[in-house]
Formats: sequence, C-alpha cells, structure tokens
Amino acid sequence: MVNLKRALLLFAVIFLAVNPFTLKAAEEAHGDAPKTQAEEIKEYSQHHLQDDHYFSLFTDKKAGKHYGFPLPVILIDNGLVVFSSGEFHHGESVVEKNGQFYTLYHGKIYKTDAAGTLSYDDKHHPTNAKPLDFSITKNVVGLILAAFLMFWGFIGLAKTYKKGVNNLPKGIGRVLEPLVLYVRDEMAIPNIGHRYKEFMPYLLSVFFLIFILNLLGLTPLGFNVTGNITVTLCLALFTFFVINFKGNKDYWKHIFWMPGVPVPFKIVLAPIEVLGMFTKPFSLMLRLFANITAGHSVVMGLIAIVYLFQQQLTVGGSIGVSMVLTLVLFLLELLVAFLQAFIFTMLSSLFIGMAVEEHAHH
Repeated sequence: MVNLKRALLLFAVIFLAVNPFTLKAAEEAHGDAPKTQAEEIKEYSQHHLQDDHYFSLFTDKKAGKHYGFPLPVILIDNGLVVFSSGEFHHGESVVEKNGQFYTLYHGKIYKTDAAGTLSYDDKHHPTNAKPLDFSITKNVVGLILAAFLMFWGFIGLAKTYKKGVNNLPKGIGRVLEPLVLYVRDEMAIPNIGHRYKEFMPYLLSVFFLIFILNLLGLTPLGFNVTGNITVTLCLALFTFFVINFKGNKDYWKHIFWMPGVPVPFKIVLAPIEVLGMFTKPFSLMLRLFANITAGHSVVMGLIAIVYLFQQQLTVGGSIGVSMVLTLVLFLLELLVAFLQAFIFTMLSSLFIGMAVEEHAHH
C-alpha cells in the first residue's frame, strides 16, 4: 500500500513537472490571450486558499453567475457601517454608505471615490485607506460552525455523565470520549503532571477546534480556516499567554538567570532563552499554517489535472488519474487533519509542562 502511494505521488510529480513546459508552449501559441487556462486555475486555487466576504459554492463563468450567499460586512469608519457583501457584486460595484464609498479588491475593502478609483504603489498594491473591518467572513463562518459542533457534541457528552458516572456515551459521545481520554492520558498527564486538570479545558478546546476545522477543510464547502495564518497566530498566542501567565518562578529563573551555570554563560544564555519564548509559539503557528496550506494546494493541483491534461490523457484518462491521485491524497489529508491537531496540542502541553514544572532545589 505504501509503495502504491509513493508510485501515485511520483506519477503526480512527473505530470506537474512537465506541465509548466506544456503551458508555456500553449501560451506562446495563443499570443496575447486574456487569460490562459493555467492562470484561471491558479487564480481559482488562490481564491480558495484566501478568506472571502462572500460564501461561494461554485461559479458558472459562461453564464456569469455566482452560486452562494453574501455575508454581512461590518466596518468601523466614522461610526458603525453594516451592509451585505452582495452589494459589492463580487467587486464589480462601489458601495455608498453614509456619504462614504467602498470597493472590494482582492478580498480587501478600501475607501474610494464614487467611481471606485484605486491608487497603487510601485508594487501595484493599493494605497487607499482601509476602514476597520470586523466583517463575518467565510473563515468566521467556519469558526462559528466548528464552535457549534463542539458545543453540540460536548453538551451531549456532559448530559450522559450527569446521569451517572458509569453510563456509556451515546451517538457522537462514543467518538468524543476516546479522544478526550487520549488527550488526557497521552498529552496532558505525561507532560504536565499532577496539575493537568487545570489545563485540560484549554487543551481539549484547541485539539478539537483544530481537528474539526481541518476536517471541514476537506469538505466541498471549501473552508480553509487553519490555512489562514491569522487564525494559527491567534491559536499560538493563546498557548503563549497560558505558558507565560502560568509559568512559576523556576520557569522565569531558568530564562533570565539559569541556576548552576557560570555568570558569563548566564549573560549569554539569557537572550537566547528570551528568544526561545517567542520561537515556540512561532513554530506552532507556522507548522499548522504551512501543512494545511500545502495540503489544500496539492489537492487543488491534482484536481486541475482534469483540465490541464485532457489532450495528453483524453477526458476519461485525465478524470481517472485525477480521481485516483486525489483520493490517495485525501486519505493522507485525513491523517494530517488529526496529526496537526495532535502536534499542536502535544507541543502546547509540553511547553506548559516546562513552565509549571517544579524543580528540585539542592
């Protein structure tokens, strides 16, 4: 089975490696075409990875129709400004509210004039002012959905335990209980010790939030919440605050004035330890973001085989190759969804355990 997976992935790599040369020849043949198929696929993949003010399910380009639903836009700009993102018409219209004009450009809302004029810098980045944006975006919808699923599952599990300690969970509780015990017995207790109960609510919350968000990212709904670096940054900051607010005096002593070490080395090691305080959450943030983003990008690339290799493989062949490779990678992504939640929670519990550990004084 492992050899089969390696062979399929190698096959995908070969096709994706040959693809740029094929695309370049096609671009030269078309001359000054408005957009190549590769550019459209790249644009679609990037759009999937980014957050959006509109919940798009799919688009019919020939008919010029977008299927989905708009989300509420909430701005702070000389007061509270609230309206539907549908008024932007996917960035084609300028919205006027309270005498102020707004336009949507690459997922960002900018202040403009009535014509929607945007000014650009040397790197073609808009220089227009941006209002404070507290909108309900697609990622926020994903977070709300994940929170709802967590409340629904754990409230049901709690009701089971209220009826009696020895009652067996039912329904979704049968799935949750082994995972709860796994977090407690394999992460919290070994890494934190006797104070593990104090941190179990946080560890369970972050584990199930990441796990559910990763699973939602594998559905056709197109969520990519944990592939958004601002989300992983917030999760990493929570771990950072828990570590440093709960750290005992031994934790701080080992950072600023390490015991048992000659004074000259203490002076050298202190800045390194202070830097380590920030590299730990940084690694948590970057690892989760990079792995989820990479997984989504590769899945989108394998799906694109259907469109990019129709001439080389025929329509049926391109669909078959795409389906096989995507299915194999999808199964691997299911493992990654759990693995990334496990790694984030395990490292968080390890860092917390290091901060609250009681050292023996001799």
